[in-house]
Amino acid sequence: MRENAVKKSLAAGGRAFGSMIFEFFTPGMPRLLKNAGAEYALYCMEHTGASYETLKPQFALCRALGVIPLVRVPGTEYDLIARALDCGALGVMVPLVDTAAQAEFIVSCTRYPPAGGRRGAAFGFAHDDYEGGDVVEKMKMIHERTLVIAMIETRSGLENVDAIAAVPGVDVLWLGHFDMSNFLGIPGQFSHPVFQDAIRRIVAAAQKHGKAAGYMAASAALGKEYLAHGFRMLATGTDQGMLQEATRTMLDGMRQ
Repeated sequence: MRENAVKKSLAAGGRAFGSMIFEFFTPGMPRLLKNAGAEYALYCMEHTGASYETLKPQFALCRALGVIPLVRVPGTEYDLIARALDCGALGVMVPLVDTAAQAEFIVSCTRYPPAGGRRGAAFGFAHDDYEGGDVVEKMKMIHERTLVIAMIETRSGLENVDAIAAVPGVDVLWLGHFDMSNFLGIPGQFSHPVFQDAIRRIVAAAQKHGKAAGYMAASAALGKEYLAHGFRMLATGTDQGMLQEATRTMLDGMRQ
C-alpha cells in the first residue's frame, strides 16, 4: 500500500505544496500537476458539485504518478468522509469545524475500530489498491497515512482553535479565509487587524500542538506571505481562476 509523503513531511516539520482543483477534473490533470511540481492534488466537492464517481478516476490517476490525492468533502457527516477515503483519497479536508468534539468525530470517521474509530471495513478496494494482505496491518497503515485537515473558518472555530488543534488525529488547521472574514464581519478584508489576529491564533495553535497550518494562495506573493506567517501546507488555486488570468494576460498582450 502507498504511503502519504505529504503527511510524513508535515509531521516531520516540513512543508507541502500542491494545488486545489475546483473545475477541471480531466484525465490529464494529475499529470499536469505532476509536471508542475505539485506534491498533492486537493479536489473540492464542497463548492463544485463534484461527485465521488467523478473523483474516483482522479484518485486512481494520481496513484500512478505519486501525486497525493486529497479531497475537501462537502460536510462533516460520516458517509461523506468515509466514502471519500474508500474511493482512494489519502486524506480529507472537512469544512466548518467549530469544536473539539466535532473534530474528534471527524477523526473517528477516518479510523477503524477497535482503535477508537467508526469507519466501516472493506478491503480489496480502491483505498488499499485492490491488494490482498493482512487486514490488521492494512488498518494500521491506513491510520498512519490518512491526512485529516480541519478547516477553521468560523468565529466558533477560531474561539476553539486550540482545543481543535489538540485533538489526536487532526494533522492540519486550514484557514478558510473568505468564510473566516465573513464570520468575523469583515468580508474580504484580509489585511484587517481582526483577520490578521485570526491568522496568528491559528498558526500559534498549530505550532503549539505540533500540527501544520494550511492556506490556499491565489498568487506566489500571497503564498510567500503566508509561509512567513508560519503556514506549512500551501495550495495554488483556483484552477479556473489561474486559467482565466493566464488567458486574459495572453489576449491582452496580443491585442496591445
